[in-house]
This record gives sequence, C-alpha cells and structure tokens, in this order.
Amino acid sequence: MKTIHKLDRTRQAAPQVFGWLREAIISLELAPGTPLSRAEIAERFELSQTPVRDALMQLRQEGLVDIFAQHATRVSRIDLPSAEQAQFLRCAIELEVVRTLALAGDGALHARLRSMVDVQAALATSGAEEFIAADQAFHRTMYEAAGAPDLYELVRRRSGHLDRLRRLDLPSAGNAERVVRDHRRIVEALASGAPDAAQAALRAHLSGTLSRVTDIRQRHPEYITD
Repeated sequence: MKTIHKLDRTRQAAPQVFGWLREAIISLELAPGTPLSRAEIAERFELSQTPVRDALMQLRQEGLVDIFAQHATRVSRIDLPSAEQAQFLRCAIELEVVRTLALAGDGALHARLRSMVDVQAALATSGAEEFIAADQAFHRTMYEAAGAPDLYELVRRRSGHLDRLRRLDLPSAGNAERVVRDHRRIVEALASGAPDAAQAALRAHLSGTLSRVTDIRQRHPEYITD
C-alpha cells in the first residue's frame, strides 16, 4: 500500500481512511483481489480498528471491497454490470450538463475549459495520475458551471468499477491523445452554442472505455468479472 500520511487529528478518522483506501483502489495501487487486513491498516494509521471497519464498510457499499466471514476482506474485482450502470448514470446526467452549458453562452467558461484541455494535452505523455486528475477537473468544472456539483459527487461515488476500467484502458496507445481530442470537440461545441453537437461529442467520449472492454479483459482477465 502507498505511504500514508498521518491523519489530521482535528477531523474524523474513518472518512480519511476511506478516502485514502478508495484512492489506492481506484488507482489500482491496491489491485483487484488484494487482501486487506483490518489490523495492519489500523496499525499503519495508528488507530483502533473501529474507524477502519467503518471505512471498509463504506467501501463495501460502493462495491470496492468484498468482506467475508471471519473478517477476510479483499479488494473486489471490477464488475462489468456495475461499470455499465455507472456509465448509464453518468451519460444521462452529463448530456444534460453539456446541453445546459451550450445554451448558456458563457465565454469565460469556454476560455477556462480550453485552458484546462491545454494543460491536459501537456500531461498526455507524463504520469497517468496527473493526466487523470486533469480529466476529472475538466468534467467537474462543467458540472459546477451547470449548477450541479452534487451530481458530480453522486456520479463519482457510483463510478468505482468504471473508473478502474478507465485506469486499465488509459495506457493503450493513443488513448490519452484521444481523450484530449474529445475534450476539445466538446468545448468547441459549447462555444458554438450547439447543444446537439456537444451531446454527440460527449456521448462519443464517454463510450470509449466500454467499447474496448473485450481488449481490456484480454489483457487483465484476473481483474474483471461479469
């Protein structure tokens, strides 16, 4: 497991443990099938096992860990039906987000989004973590501009399996560059005040990972379950 910083003792422990573990699972640092010891995690965080148990229960609610009898816990395999449902949810919400933004005609937002895409383009050949953080910031900014920040958090909480698939897919040749091109098309459609074009660009963008799931599964059969 990644080196974990000391807890902020002014904040509740369980949400912090949850956040760190979730990040490690989504980034695949804790790969599907990895055993998780409640005692070892508690020792690493210098905590009792109670907040660790609470964090693991929350991760189970998101489908990111499997907890069995006798306290055996493992990082869950990527569940394709869960990923598909997350994709359905995200697409349904985000199509309305881009339609709203295309009709709003906010030039300052368009300039900001273009700048964010430029940053992401510069990160396309660097570390995956920075590139993914820039990708998330781009989409979060659109939700916020549409007045729907809580829906971004809802989608994020439901997308653990889909996000792990995207991590597996990102190293594919040309994939990072494809993401950047998709983002540029979305921004230009917004700037043109063309909601139908913005939705079409977004739909094509969001469909990418699941359209390549057969190839992803061939490369990582041990990580994925139907």
